[in-house]
Amino acid sequence: MGNNVVLNESLSRHTSWKAGGPADIFFTPKDRNDLSDFLKSNDCTITWLGNGTNILVRDGGVRGAVISTRRSFNKIELLDPSNCKVEAGVSCFELAMYATKNNFGPAAFFSGIPGSIGGALTMNAGCFGKETWEFVKSLEVIDRDGVIHHLDPKEFSISYRSVSFPFPLWFLSCEMSFPDRGTTKVEDLKSMRDSRLERQPLTENTCGSVFKNPIGNHAGDLIERSGLKGFRIGGCAVSEKHANFIVNDKKATARDIERLINHIQNVVKDHFGIELDTEVRIIGEYDE
Repeated sequence: MGNNVVLNESLSRHTSWKAGGPADIFFTPKDRNDLSDFLKSNDCTITWLGNGTNILVRDGGVRGAVISTRRSFNKIELLDPSNCKVEAGVSCFELAMYATKNNFGPAAFFSGIPGSIGGALTMNAGCFGKETWEFVKSLEVIDRDGVIHHLDPKEFSISYRSVSFPFPLWFLSCEMSFPDRGTTKVEDLKSMRDSRLERQPLTENTCGSVFKNPIGNHAGDLIERSGLKGFRIGGCAVSEKHANFIVNDKKATARDIERLINHIQNVVKDHFGIELDTEVRIIGEYDE
């Protein structure tokens, strides 16, 4: 195995919740050819990991291979005054900063998304009234056989925090367009960041928002009105700052976090008859 392949790597080191078991194989590709060769030569189950936000890895870990883009596929290329190519491993905050430096249109909202562009594409992440796919012009993806494809956004089905793919794939990069010149300012990024710091537990171990907002409601408001702010199971608790965040503040296990997620869903269903769907992705096996 190469030095970019690690066996039995603890995924708690690579996720923002700081919980979860090991990956059988943890692979960090050097480039597209390295990634393609790995996919062609390994027929195991593949799990793709970006910045490790918006994901809960169960304590039993993940079988097969986990491919990480955090240290690769992390470049932004300026194509023209309004368009850029953004690789999947670029953090959303990095894109927002790049937009300010290049006088792009409305991209400040990306500073409020904690993950990578690959993750933002996968779930159509958004905040402050805007969503990732509003700005996507084309996509570069790779399939399970290691073949790279270039796709049009029309080949995907996009909705609130959900994206349906035309075939099994992972994102490598996308071309994005920000036509309204000069509307992304450093002051906007600072204002949005300050607003989030005031309302959300950004300095603690969380995954970001745990639940999607039901139509006509806000998940955090429903959780708070159910009396669950501060409610604890094991080493994790519902944030006192924002009820749609779960904080791992006392070395919680993934089982603690999943039990708390399920408890919140049950209590909100009992109080309001509303089923909360998770925004966070839960993967892996239970620890026996």
